[in-house]
Amino acid sequence: MIRLVVADDQAILRSGLVALLRLEKDLEVVGEAADGAGTLAAVAAHRPDVLLLDVQMPAGTTADGADGPADGIAAAEVLTGQEGAPRIIVLTTFGRAGYLRRTMEAGAHGFMVKDTPVERLVDAIRRVHQGLRVVDPELAAQSLAVGPSPLTAKETEVLQTAAAGAGTAAIARTLFLSEGTVRNHLSSVIGKLGVTNRAEAVRTASDNGWI
Repeated sequence: MIRLVVADDQAILRSGLVALLRLEKDLEVVGEAADGAGTLAAVAAHRPDVLLLDVQMPAGTTADGADGPADGIAAAEVLTGQEGAPRIIVLTTFGRAGYLRRTMEAGAHGFMVKDTPVERLVDAIRRVHQGLRVVDPELAAQSLAVGPSPLTAKETEVLQTAAAGAGTAAIARTLFLSEGTVRNHLSSVIGKLGVTNRAEAVRTASDNGWI
């Protein structure tokens, strides 16, 4: 039997997926979770072979009052490398190359979109359990087509700080730069990405996995 934990904050979708997986004779759903903290707790309690993990989940709160991982990718990063950690398949509604890149960098073993036919998902679970990696083929092709980031290391650092909601002055303080230098970096990023403002630059770079 392949022991599974299913983590998704949408209760109806999670329940439906669990019901479908339980129809398979070689799969056993041993736990469920609705947020990052619950995911870590369920993995610790049930020691599954495979974790199905939603990308976009709330952090939740651990038993000792700490914040859980901010999303599924952060949860995968926490679990990767732990002794007895499950193999992880990340599920997402949004088929973005950036999610795929960050997911694999976080140590996940599979990446599938949620509208994947259940037969393909079950096959992916079995393959990942056997030690293989499984990636949605369309997303794999999209990721390859995106190519490497055109941003410099400093531009990437500035944009990452901007993505966290920091304004120009806060970015300058955080990175020990002048405000003029920050504005120059942001202007260069906007030009390279062919967008019109900072918010579009953050979205484009995030979608492509560059930040």
